[in-house]
Amino acid sequence: MAFDAAPDAGILAGILAAMLSVLAMIAIVALRYVLASGMFAWATRSARPGLYRGLNPQIRQEIRWSLVSAAIYGAPAGIVAWGWQAHGWTRIYTDPDAYPLWWMPVSLALYLVAHDSWFYWTHRAMHHPRIFRVVHAVHHASRPPTAWAAMAFHPWEAITGAIVIPALVFVIPIHAGVLGAVLAIMTVMGVTNHMGWEVFPRRLVRSPIGGGLITASHHQLHHDRYRCNYGLYFRFWDRLCGTDRGLAAEGWDAK
Repeated sequence: MAFDAAPDAGILAGILAAMLSVLAMIAIVALRYVLASGMFAWATRSARPGLYRGLNPQIRQEIRWSLVSAAIYGAPAGIVAWGWQAHGWTRIYTDPDAYPLWWMPVSLALYLVAHDSWFYWTHRAMHHPRIFRVVHAVHHASRPPTAWAAMAFHPWEAITGAIVIPALVFVIPIHAGVLGAVLAIMTVMGVTNHMGWEVFPRRLVRSPIGGGLITASHHQLHHDRYRCNYGLYFRFWDRLCGTDRGLAAEGWDAK
């Protein structure tokens, strides 16, 4: 009796392609982390000499946790990327004419607001004493945080962050280029918020526009006081829920 091996070969080829996509995405996320954190760590050495003096053991720990997080972030992203290319699973599009041009900035805003909302509530939940001790204490072990701490998460915390964008691409249409912008913003803000000094001009940070955004001046208080300033991009939820404690005092980052 003859057997048709084609279906099995097709399944194996699909599994292999998915695995390669996952490995490639893990490598991309890890490289993105190393380049972004490394660049801002180098900037710190130039702008704030000695700020990270004596923190080499902590930095090594931050890098180890961050590379584990990179694998966790890369796995679902790789599966989604494979599903998009091979099966059209997602609502990612590449033709600019597929939606009106005004949808690009709108979708960017929707992704950032959705991500920020998810982050605020999951982050706040992680400060429950029992969850904090098991999970979130890994991130707060960075005292003070450095540019290398942006992805220094316990695996359970990394999972909560890794599923957001891959889930949104199944719900909200987004151009591939705009998705890249979302990931770039996520990376830059994640690193700069943990640098231990304010990279953005004080005039911007303390302006009406900057007052709605989260930068290192805002996030530093979270690492100092723990029970406040939980947001990722915007101060909306902190203000609405009474957890906003403002910005660090002027000159806090002077070294």
